[in-house]
Amino acid sequence: MDAADFLELTEKEAAFVELKLALADYLRELRTRNSWTQSQVARRLGSSQSRAAKMEVADSSVSLDPLIKSLLTLGASRRGVGRVLAKAA
Repeated sequence: MDAADFLELTEKEAAFVELKLALADYLRELRTRNSWTQSQVARRLGSSQSRAAKMEVADSSVSLDPLIKSLLTLGASRRGVGRVLAKAA
């Protein structure tokens, strides 16, 4: 039994969660690769450290839109974001 089974997610819901987790992982990877703290990321995004932390763990309060916008703001390319999405699909 995996998490999708345990949570009784539909196939589409499970796919959505996987996409969101992949983007959150990419955000964390981008932050660590640049040796930024969550507070530094938050300042770059005009947000709070707690919000940056929530994005990195794909918190349910964070939707895909701000997650993708944050990645692009921090220097991720559209191609890079696309690769992450394609790999998670």
